[in-house]
Amino acid sequence: MHTPEPPAAARPTSRDVARAAGVSQATVSLVLGDKWRGRVSERTARSVRDTAQELGYRPNLAARNLRLGRTRTALLVVPALTNEFFARVYTGAAAVAARHGFGVVLYPSPDGVGPAKDPFASARAALDGVIASSMAADALAAFRGTDLPLVMLDSDPADTGAAAHVNLDIADGMRQVTRHLLSLGHRRFVHLASAVPSWTFDVRAAALADSLREVSVRTVRSSLDVDGARAAAEIALTGPGPRPTALVCDDDILAAGACKAARRLGLRVPEDVSVTGFDDLALATAVEPELTTVRLPAERVGERGMAALLAVLDGRAPEPGGLPVTLVTRGSSGPPPAA
Repeated sequence: MHTPEPPAAARPTSRDVARAAGVSQATVSLVLGDKWRGRVSERTARSVRDTAQELGYRPNLAARNLRLGRTRTALLVVPALTNEFFARVYTGAAAVAARHGFGVVLYPSPDGVGPAKDPFASARAALDGVIASSMAADALAAFRGTDLPLVMLDSDPADTGAAAHVNLDIADGMRQVTRHLLSLGHRRFVHLASAVPSWTFDVRAAALADSLREVSVRTVRSSLDVDGARAAAEIALTGPGPRPTALVCDDDILAAGACKAARRLGLRVPEDVSVTGFDDLALATAVEPELTTVRLPAERVGERGMAALLAVLDGRAPEPGGLPVTLVTRGSSGPPPAA
C-alpha cells in the first residue's frame, strides 16, 4: 500500500514573521526593507531580523519588484569579453550586485574589439540602469535621454549625460611609467598607441606627451592586437634616425607585440630596448622577460561602478574620487644601451 508523502512545509510569509515576532506586517516590511530607522526601535528591528532568519523567511522579490517598478537588473556594456580587463570588471560588478539582490546582464561587442554596437532595443524596458566603459560609448545612444541612470567607467568626467563616473587615475599611471624610464636614463621614446578611439587612450597620450616634453617622442598607432602591435613596433624600431631605446605601450597586448618585434629584429629586451605596458593582465607575467606595466584594479572598477548605480537608484551621492593605479616594475625595462 502506497503511503502518501507528507505535504511540503509551506513557505513562511511576512505574516508568519509578524505573528512570531509579535509585531505588525508593516513593521516587518519596514525592517526587512531596511527602512526602519526613525520608525522602529533597534531592539524591535533586531527581533524581526532574527525571527525571519529562524523561520527561513525569504522575501518574494518578484512581487516586491512589481511594487517598486524595478527589475533589479543592470546592463554592463563592454567592448569585449576576450579582454581580461573587462571580464574582471564584470566579476567585480556582479559580486556587488549579488549582495543587493541585483543581476547583471553583460553586453559585449559582437566584433570583439572596439566600440560595442547598439544593444538590443528592448533592453530599456527590462533594466534599472546601465554601466558602460568609455570604449563602448557608441553603444549608448539608445540610453541617452531616457530615464535610465547611466554610470560611465574610465570615461570623460565632463560628460554630463552620465549620472555618475568611476575613473582610474590613468594619467598618473603614465606619469609613473615615464618617471621610471627617465630615471633609468632613457631619452628616445616611441609611444605605441592604441588606434581605438577612446577617452582613456587620449588621457594616456596627453600625460605621456606632457611628461616627455624635454626628450624625443614619436607616436606609432596600432590596432589592439599582438600582430598589429608587432608590425607597428617593427616600423618604429627600423625607421630613419637613431633607434628608440624605450617603447611605451598603451596596453599589455601591445607590449607583447612590441617584445615579439624586438626578438624578430634580433634585439634584446631590455638590454637593447625597454618595453612597458598598461593593465597588468595575466599576459604580463606570461611573456619573457615579464612586463613592466601599470596595474589597474579592474575588479574594483566593477565594484565601484555597481555601487555607484545602486547609490543613484537610492537617491544617494556615489562615492567620490578616482581609483589609484600602481606601476609594477619587472624585467622588460632597464637602462638604455650605451651610446
